[in-house]
This record gives sequence, C-alpha cells and structure tokens, in this order.
Amino acid sequence: MHKVLIALIVGFLTAGQAAASEKAAVMAAVHQIVDGFNKGDTKSLLSTCANETSIIDEVPPHEWHGAGGCSAWMKDYDVFAQKKQIADAVTTLGVPRRIEITEDNAYVVVPAKCDYKQAGKPVHENVIVTVSLHKSDASWRLTGWTWARL
Repeated sequence: MHKVLIALIVGFLTAGQAAASEKAAVMAAVHQIVDGFNKGDTKSLLSTCANETSIIDEVPPHEWHGAGGCSAWMKDYDVFAQKKQIADAVTTLGVPRRIEITEDNAYVVVPAKCDYKQAGKPVHENVIVTVSLHKSDASWRLTGWTWARL
C-alpha cells in the first residue's frame, strides 16, 4: 500500500513540474514576441508566429488573418506609427492572469503596459493581451492575439 501511495505522490509531483515547465515555455514564446517588438527586431518577432495567424488590434485595419498575418500586421503597424508620430514603443508584460494548455494548444491572458512617445510627448496605456499558441516541432508558435486598451 505504501509503495502505491508513494508512486501516486511522485507521479503527481512530476506531472505538476511538467505543467509548470510547459507554462514557462509558453510564456517564453510570448516574451520573445514582445521583446522582438520592443527591440524593433521584426525577424525575432516573426520567427515566433505561426504561418496562419489571427490578430485583432487598435491599429487599422484592426484585423488580420491567414498566411502571413503577423508580417501584414507589422507592416500596417509601421505605417500607423509613422502617421501618428509614434516612437520608442515599449510593451511590458505583467503577471499572466490565465495560462491554459490543452495538448498542443495554449491560451494566455496577460495585462501589460505600453509606453511610447507620440509627437514627442510620453503616452502610457494599460492593456490586456490575449494570446493563442500552437506547439509545433517542440516550439510554441503564435496563432492569434488580441490587444485591448483598458
């Protein structure tokens, strides 16, 4: 009886560690996307995107989907930022409010702040970011995100 109980406890602890490790891997992918954006490293940002993506953002035209969705969003963001005189944008993620992982799919809800200059004046936004990812070839790839100013 003791051996069975010990085996169950060890199995439970191992499963908990694996889940924590997978959540860390999901958040590492989310951070890579944000870090790429913050550094102006489009290549790094796009390397974390799946080919097929769905994006909803306050940047016109507000919605992108399908093949190349991330790169299309990036191009539209650059045009928007130039038109609105936005510079030095930095997004800082808060503590995730929710990380759900089901097999090879993940769902993340995380508050964030975005600081930038618009026409030389500092602007601060509090936002909520919702991200979906899919695990492919042992890597988590962005399949969708929404950005909503609070």
